[in-house]
This record gives sequence, C-alpha cells and structure tokens, in this order.
Amino acid sequence: MKKLVTLLLSLTVLFFLVSQTAMAQSYTMYGEKMEKNYPTMAGEKLMNGLVNTATGWVELPKTVILTSQRDGAPYGLTVGLLTGLIHTVGRTVLGALDAVTFFIPTPPVVSPPYIWQDFHKETTYG
Repeated sequence: MKKLVTLLLSLTVLFFLVSQTAMAQSYTMYGEKMEKNYPTMAGEKLMNGLVNTATGWVELPKTVILTSQRDGAPYGLTVGLLTGLIHTVGRTVLGALDAVTFFIPTPPVVSPPYIWQDFHKETTYG
C-alpha cells in the first residue's frame, strides 16, 4: 500500500510539472521577437529610439532629394523642404518617444525603422 501511495504521489507531481512546462512554451515572453522587424527587446527599441532621435535631421535632405528626383527641382526645393521638415520633426519626436518607452514592447511607428534603410523610399508612419 505504501508503494502504491508513493507511486501515485510521484505521478501526480510529475503530471503537474509537465502541464506547467507545456503551458510555458505556448506563451511569448517579454523580450522575444514575435515577428520580423518587430523590436520587442528593450535594448533594441532603446537603440532604435536613440538613433532616430540623433539622425532625424537627415530626413530633411533625404526628402528634398527624393521629391526633386520624382517631381523636379523647384517642387523639391519648396514642397520637399516643407515635407522634409515635417519628417524631421516626426522621426526625432517618435525616436525620443521610443527611447523613453523602451520597456513597453511595440512595433516601430516610423517606416523604415532607421534612416539609412531603404534610403530611396519616403518615410511613412503607422
């Protein structure tokens, strides 16, 4: 009888341990990447925010160049300059916001995430 109780107690403990392990594997822990280009790791989001805050000013010449190539120099030097100012403020402010809230896992708001990625593509938000 004592062996049977010991066996049943051991099986019960093992049963509870196995179910906890199975449940733990189904959850994504904080800091793990959930999908491509999704910086959930705190250090990666902090770095993204600091880099975007420091390099936000590059949006101005980038937007002027892209607009000039697409629509002509006069349009690029007027509308491109104003759009570049908006993108400069947007990337800098959102970078600072990412740096401040680096501990909250969120996808990047600015696309492309860094100014040097897809330099030929105009910046979008959302």
